[in-house]
This record gives sequence, structure tokens and C-alpha cells, in this order.
Amino acid sequence: MTERPLLGADSATPDGKRVDDLVARLTLDERIALLHQFAPAAPHLGLAAFRTGQEALHGVAWMGEATVFPQAVGLGATWNDELVRRIGDAVSAEARAMRRRDDRVGLNVWAPVVNLLRNPLWGRNEEGYSEDPHLTAAIATAYTRGLRGDHPAYWRTAPVLKHWLAHNNETDRDTSNASVRPRVLHEYDLRAFKRPVEAGAVAGVMPAYNLVNGRPNHVSPYLREELRTWTDQALLVCSDAGAPSNLVDSEHYFDTHEEAVAAALRAGVDSFTDHGTDSSTIVGRLRRAYDQGLISESDIDAAVRRQLDVRARLGEFADTDPFADVRDFDTDAHRALAQEAAEQAIVLLKNDGLLPLAGDTRIAVVGPLADECRTDWYSGTLIRRSTPLDGLRERFGAERVTYAEGADRVRLRCAEGWVCVPDAGHEAAPGVSGAALDPALITGRTDLPPLHVSSSADGTELALADWGSGVLTFRAPDGRYLSVADDGYVRASAEQPGGWVVQETYTLEPHGNGHLLRHAGTGRYVSVAADGLKVADRGTVFEVEVVERGTDAVAGVAAGADVVLVLAGNDPHINGRETEDRTTLELPPHQDELWRTARAANPRTALVLVSSYPYAVPEAHTELPALLWTAHGGQAAGRALARVLAGDVSPAGRLPQTWYAADTDLPGLLDYDIIGSRQTYLYFQGAPLYPFGHGLSYAPFTYDALFVSRPDDATVEVTFTVTNTGPRTADEVPQLYLRAVDASVPRPRRQLVGHRRVTLGAGESERVTFVVPVAEFGHWDVARGRWSVADGPYELLVGASSADIRLAETLRVGGDGPAPRSVLTEGLDATTYDEQSGGIEIVDRTKTRGDAVTGEGELLYKDCDFGTDGVSAVRLDVAGEGLVDVADGCRVEVPATGGPYDYVTVAAPFTGTGVGDLRVRLHGGVRLARMTFVPRGTGA
Repeated sequence: MTERPLLGADSATPDGKRVDDLVARLTLDERIALLHQFAPAAPHLGLAAFRTGQEALHGVAWMGEATVFPQAVGLGATWNDELVRRIGDAVSAEARAMRRRDDRVGLNVWAPVVNLLRNPLWGRNEEGYSEDPHLTAAIATAYTRGLRGDHPAYWRTAPVLKHWLAHNNETDRDTSNASVRPRVLHEYDLRAFKRPVEAGAVAGVMPAYNLVNGRPNHVSPYLREELRTWTDQALLVCSDAGAPSNLVDSEHYFDTHEEAVAAALRAGVDSFTDHGTDSSTIVGRLRRAYDQGLISESDIDAAVRRQLDVRARLGEFADTDPFADVRDFDTDAHRALAQEAAEQAIVLLKNDGLLPLAGDTRIAVVGPLADECRTDWYSGTLIRRSTPLDGLRERFGAERVTYAEGADRVRLRCAEGWVCVPDAGHEAAPGVSGAALDPALITGRTDLPPLHVSSSADGTELALADWGSGVLTFRAPDGRYLSVADDGYVRASAEQPGGWVVQETYTLEPHGNGHLLRHAGTGRYVSVAADGLKVADRGTVFEVEVVERGTDAVAGVAAGADVVLVLAGNDPHINGRETEDRTTLELPPHQDELWRTARAANPRTALVLVSSYPYAVPEAHTELPALLWTAHGGQAAGRALARVLAGDVSPAGRLPQTWYAADTDLPGLLDYDIIGSRQTYLYFQGAPLYPFGHGLSYAPFTYDALFVSRPDDATVEVTFTVTNTGPRTADEVPQLYLRAVDASVPRPRRQLVGHRRVTLGAGESERVTFVVPVAEFGHWDVARGRWSVADGPYELLVGASSADIRLAETLRVGGDGPAPRSVLTEGLDATTYDEQSGGIEIVDRTKTRGDAVTGEGELLYKDCDFGTDGVSAVRLDVAGEGLVDVADGCRVEVPATGGPYDYVTVAAPFTGTGVGDLRVRLHGGVRLARMTFVPRGTGA
């Protein structure tokens, strides 16, 4: 056992003093070594080795078997803060229990993800909670409280929020820039992080790979200017994997790695995750940065102290283990909680009376997700699993349930003969999550014989699944997927597609009278070699023979059933995941064909979407009597779905993000201006397929007796009654929205400020109260550079979704009156525009702080006060080269200044009097940071 660190004779020394004592005793090189993710031990002080980072997004991940809860977006769909807190509590208990068996299990957990689900094409949509900052913050706060635990002094685990900041794209994720204007920054992205941090259960954050306003997040000034001002607790900032090197290698933001790590350390990064377990590269860079005078001992000590502070909070320096009795792992309570969460995450999108199903219903279950319990990149290894087919057979009886996957059954033939899969004769391949410390290290098995070609035997019949965008998987008769290992051979060796680079996906490319089979993981082609099939630069031409159409099998079982359930959706490792954004909201064409085939054979068909993200299915909504959605629901997904379909549980999940009707409803993936491009339910002006907060029930609910009061100057209290008027117990999720009436600036069409999930028996009522801080009525005032509540009327809207409003009342709130911009005395920061059009982008003014605007487009600054005497000139702080039109008739030419950070001040005559709007147009590569105005009569 590691001894407690040497801290003098007084064993009652508070942890803070113990940390100070350790910092003082560690040598400079020892302190620098602690800055890598894998911090070494300091045996002479009794300090153990420590690793930052343990994935725990919806259960302990990457460390072998653990309880697997629904995906994070599914937890968001529960709209149940208390449930999510209990899940966090279970996850932290399992982390402690697992650590007793394996000290590689970390206690600094990298979860939850609070990036807002701004665009549903984001590949990591499954990892976030919702598109709304209020709901996301509430769910994240609950999860972190559970992860922290309820010990009065020590934390069971230390959660780190991901990914700071404004990160919603995998495409070019380490080089793309999110242009985030001040209003979006303060009203949207920062708010998702702020409330969990203020709640006191967050140990730190992880910066995202991307740039925000031209500056990499790993050197973001917002870490210091925003994050660290929200709490008195020390917050540990852990870099994302490889991001410190990206500052030079891909982003080219710094010339040397020494400059890069120094800038990141000074900005607030405390732990560098780079080069895996090998700390020598990062430690060497930091040491050279110190030797070059780029960082000081105080910079190093500040980061070390924050690291040791987290370790102290985890009880590492306590005299006795504060969590010695925490041994809960795969308990009955955890299994029940996983099922409860899966049930609460199910959203009933439409129901024309088809559901719930009677107990004697004959059910046809079809589709690629019908007999699957899929995990994702951040899942643990399943101890238990329940597929929809399992759950339905258990609930309705196996004799009443028929099944057809719907995949085409094919054989592959080439000039040399038929492709054959060798007999198994071995155990099935391990799941992709495995027990490895890092799943990125998992490679395909090489101990199995590869596929071969036979001229005498018939080919092996393979299940061909089309996942959309031309991406295919092939599965052998015993369920093993065709996979490519490191040696390049094709084997039937994987239980599921998975891994950092998926080795189980292929595309067919027409070639002559057949097809080339391209392996997506390597980009190479399947070819016939003397010792088996392998990938090569040149491929063999194959003919695909269809033995059975999947649609024929579906039509056959559908016709003989009372009800058909089509289980469609995604594989979490294919066409939308970390490193890969989706390209469309549409269902894969083959899956679209399956529900149409089922409906043609049997109109009593329901579509059950099991997916990490929304789909656009307007025709299915029109033609089918029932639709449901659930995220991949973890280990109890199938049993939970069956109980909801049977009516044992009334569905009450609510959509955590807008479901759009078509791809054309979406802005560009890299457009982060939710106000300007009218994104999310907050600003979207079209007609969604299903609105934010939508979800149906088997019970009707009424809302009445709305009462709004002001108990004090800081809060508004909203009270109303919800009644279950149906014959069964069910959950309801009342939601409170507000809307600024007659706002002087664009405000949300409606904005969530309260939610609660309540359980009501038949005929039962409950009085629901929401207490809303008056600050929630505010917005970021760009003219004043602060949060502001505008004086005026506000609607308070109570309902069952953002579009299903049942009660409303208007309340006048006193606040700031409209005021013009004092541009004569304060000037104008270029980024504080009210509106922009064209290709305006916000970029960094310097590499450490400040912003500027650039691009081809127009900026609007409303209500600028130029004074009664007026102005005679304007001065522009600019860099680059181009033209700036300050209103009509004032064109300022900016000669080349030497570089993007070489700012100069240029002046030009400009006339303005009184209060009016100012329009500024940019041309060329000019960067505009600030404008100041010269009062008339004072000279330029």
C-alpha cells in the first residue's frame, strides 16, 4: 500500500496545506512530470502515480464489463434530473468498485459532455444531452452530483466537463473555426458549462479540438476570463488527446512545440494528454519551455497545485480510505436503474391508437436493430444484454413473435470461384469495448483463418446490411462480421463493427461486369491472394449474387402478424460518430424500403427508431399509425421497449432536440451563429417534423389554474395544476417557457426555463411550481457588454412541449430601458454587432486575447449615438489588407500591414450626428478590431 505523503508530524493538517507541502517538497522536474496525463509516482514523498481521464459517459467505459446505461442523448430524453443523478451515483460507485480490482480504473472521470446539440448532423450527437442550454445544464448538474457522491468532505469521482467550447463538428475538427458572436457565446454555449460548475460538483473541463473565434480552445482566454470566475474551487483543465501537438502540427498556430505548451499552460491547461502513456515528449517540451523563459515556476506550480487539489478531494491523502465500503457493482439496484432509465428514455412520436399492444398480439419484429443491443465508442462492455426481440419474446411469448432481419442474403463470386468463410471452431470474437485500457489499441484478431475462394464448393451465404451512403457490412452465418486485421487479411472475426478505425465496413464500386469491394477502414480493395482474401491497392472483381431479398422476408412475416414493428436506426460506429459527421438526416434507403414493405403487407405497422440522433421521416409520419424513438438504451434496452409497447409503462420521454423535416431545414454544419441562421427550437422559423420537448403518452393530461407571482425582486414563481384524466398511472413532463414580447433585439421564439417529470395515478392531480430567476429573462447586451434584463412584457408559457402550450400569462418585468450606444466615449468593438450578413467571421485579435472580424460582408450596429455636435472622423484598428466602408460615402483603404496580428490605426473623414444605425462593410482580407469616433471640432 502506498504510504500517505510526508506532511510533517501533524496528521490533522488540512488537505490544502498538504497540497502546499507537497508542492514545496517536489523538485522542479518532478513537478513538470506531473503535468502529463500519466503522472509518475514520487516514492520519496509517498505520492502514488496518477492518471487523469476515465471515460464514464453512460457507465464506466473502456475498462471491461460494467453496467451500461442509455446513451447520453437518451438520458437527456428522460428530462428527469433526479434519475440522472442516481445514474451518476451508480457509475461512480462502480468506478470505485472496479478500481479495487484494477488500479488502472481512474477516478478523474471525463464526463459528461455538455456540448449543445446545435446541429443533428454532428457525429457525436449521441454524447450530448440536448440542444437547449437550460436542459443540458440541469441534466449535467444532476449527473456530476451523482459522480461526485454525497460524502461531506471527499469526492467519489472527480468529473470533468467536455468539450470547452462551441464544439459541434467532426469534419476538420482540429482546424475548423467556430465563429461565435458575443450573444451566442454568453446566451448559449457558456451557459451549458456555467450552471454545473457553479453547482460545485465539477472538478474541471476538457478543451475541444477546434478553434473558437480564430483561437484554439487549448489556449482559450475564456478559461481564465469566464470558467475560473464561476467558482472558488480549483478546476483541473485536461487537454484532449493529442491536442497540444495539434497547436503546431495541424493548426500551425505556433512555430514550436515549446511555445505551444507554454501558451496552453499559461492559458490554464493543467494536464497534457499527448503521446499516450509516453510522457517524455510533453515533459521535454515543458522543460525546454521553462529553460527558454516561456513559462515560470509559478505557472508550473499553479497547474500542479490544481492537480493535487483534485487528488486530495478524491481522498488520496486522507488517513483512511473514505470509500472503503463502496463495493457496489452490477447490483440488482443498478440493473433495475438501467431498465428504468431505458424505459424513461423512450419517446412516443406518434400514435393513432395502435399502441399499447394487447398481451395476445401476434407481432412481427423486423429490421436491422430488431435483434441488436448496440454499444458505442464510450460504452462499457455489456455484462447483460436485452435486444428488442429478446424483450418482446419475454413479454408476449416466443410463440407470438416472428422475426426477419431484412438484410439481403448474398454470395460473392470471382473468376477464381466462390468466397467461403472457414468453419468457426473457436469462441466468438470479443466485443469492441473490450477490457483494454484504451480501445484505440484494439486490433482485429489474427488467430483465425482468413476467408478464401473455392472453385469446388458453394460460397458462404452472407448477410449484407446497407447502413446508408453506400456503407455496407457483411456477416457470416454464425453472426461474425467480416473484418480486416493489421495483417490485411479478411476474417469473420468481429461481434460488432467498432474500434477507433472501423474495420468492418465496405463499399461496392462498379467495375466492368461486377464490383470492386473497397474496405473503408484502410481505403484498399479486397483481393484474392494465394493464402486467402486480403486488402491490396488493386482489387479483385466480384459478382454479388442475391440469394434472398431482405424485403421478401419482411413481407412474409408482416403479412401473418397482427402488428409489425420495424426496428430501424444506426450503428453507433457507422456514418456518424467521433471523427465522422453525418451527411443527411434521411434513413438509409434500405431501411426506408423496409418500413414501406412492411406497411404494404400490413397497415398496422409501427416504426421504432433506435438511433444516436434524429432522422427526417416525414412520409413515415404520414403513412404509419405509430412511431417511437429511443437512443441506444444500454443493457436493458429490449426489455424496456417491450414494457412500453405492452403498456406496462406509459411512455413519457421527450425530445431533447428538434427533429427537422428535411436536410434543407439545416444551416451549414460550421455555422455556429444560432441567432443569425435561426437554429434550434429557440430561433427556427420553419415547421419541424417533431418539436423540441415533444413526446406522447398513453394517458391524457390537463393543465389549469396558472398563477404567476413575484415573491421577491430576484425571482418569478409560476404555479399550475397538472391532472391525469386517464385510467392508468403515467408520467408527464410539464415544461415552462418564456418569450420576450416586442423585444428590441432578436430573442428566442420561446425559451425553456423550467421542467419536471411527475408521476400521476389515474385521476390524480399535482400542483407544480417553478421558481425562475429574473436573470433568466435577460440577454447579453452587446452595446453594454454585460447581461441585461430589458424592461417590458414577457409571456410565460406552460405546456407539454415547446409547440404544445396549454397555459399562458404575460408578466411585465422591470429592467434596463433601451439605450443608445455611447460610441463617442466608448467606441465600438467590431464583434459587438447586432446583425451580420455575408461571410463575416470572428477571428483572434492576438494569440492570447481579443477578437476581430473579417470576411466579405456587412455588419449592423444599432442605435449609435454620435452626439448632438456630431463626429468628423473615424479611426479603425485594423490588420491585413482590404477595404472598409463605414456607412455610405466613407471608404477606408487598408494597405497591407504585414500580417494578421500587425494592427495599425487608420483614420478617415466621417460625418455622423445624433442616434442612428451604423452599417459597416468589409472587403478583402482586412481584420477590423475596433472603431473610435472623433467629435466634431477636435480634429482627426
